[in-house]
Amino acid sequence: MRRKYLFNNLLFKIKSFFVIAVCFLFFQCKQTQEPEFLLRASHLVNENHTWFQAFEYFAEILEERSDGRIVLENYHSEQLAKEIEAIRLIQVGVIDMTTTGSMLNNWIDIVAFCELPFLLRDSTDMKKLINGPIGKRIEHEMIEKTGIRPLGFFQRGERHLTSNRPIKHPDDLKGLIVRVPNVPSFVTAWKALGAKPTPMAFSEVFTSLQQGTIEAQENPFAMIKAAGFSEVQDYINLTAHVVSWSYPVIGEKQFQAFPDDLKEIFLQAAKDMQTYEHNLFIANEKNVQDELKAKGMTFIEVDKDAFGDAARVSIYESLSPEMKKVYDQIIASRE
Repeated sequence: MRRKYLFNNLLFKIKSFFVIAVCFLFFQCKQTQEPEFLLRASHLVNENHTWFQAFEYFAEILEERSDGRIVLENYHSEQLAKEIEAIRLIQVGVIDMTTTGSMLNNWIDIVAFCELPFLLRDSTDMKKLINGPIGKRIEHEMIEKTGIRPLGFFQRGERHLTSNRPIKHPDDLKGLIVRVPNVPSFVTAWKALGAKPTPMAFSEVFTSLQQGTIEAQENPFAMIKAAGFSEVQDYINLTAHVVSWSYPVIGEKQFQAFPDDLKEIFLQAAKDMQTYEHNLFIANEKNVQDELKAKGMTFIEVDKDAFGDAARVSIYESLSPEMKKVYDQIIASRE
């Protein structure tokens, strides 16, 4: 009788172990099941920047709301590709997402107005342009002519010039080697101001400043802090020469591959990402300035009118006849 009891008890344990093992294996298979869509996003900023943090939030809510059908992997600091290369890789389907703006000026003219120097006065002008007919035209041409779909916008903040000597007037720029992104209007503007603009990938800027290959660079406060430029630059010259934004984007082919239900989930998550980033930006902007001052950077007030007057004619003349009409529309709309 006891033997029978022991045998039944052992049999029960074996069956229980077998059931648990099967459940565990099933759970593991479910957990490691490949998503329907695995997306990769390349970022020029590092992991501390609000854009990257917003994309991490996007990845989280996207996976949750799609029940794991869409998974997004984010790579910061140009680990996958430099900005212009990332656009090309999206177009051929090697990667899927990035943030971009005026860099697309290498494909379409209209996108220059995302970041045209000495054009917009403040964020009110910026939002009016984005939400108006010119902003809609930019979005349409991005999709139709570059195969890149914008998913909202991230505010960049005003761009300012950093240097190792104070710059208060365009006359102080003579011969200064300034790194600029590979955007035609930036090159035109800084040449007109008397500097020597040098297009360069963002990931190369810190080392180039350190080695003296370049002497200055221009970016918003958040980018200056995130990149650690306070270690190699002493002054932030408050030129505010560009009021701009960047688009979080996905390849149009990649987006169209989603079934309708996932498209809806994806677009709503993107809207929520934009709101999340905007809140981070507002909270971050004042703190960043204080942190840069604490790190020893000196803020220099400049003659903004002198900068604008020295550059606007050259920028305007560099535009095609059609883009000159767009420029005139923007100026007229704010008067």
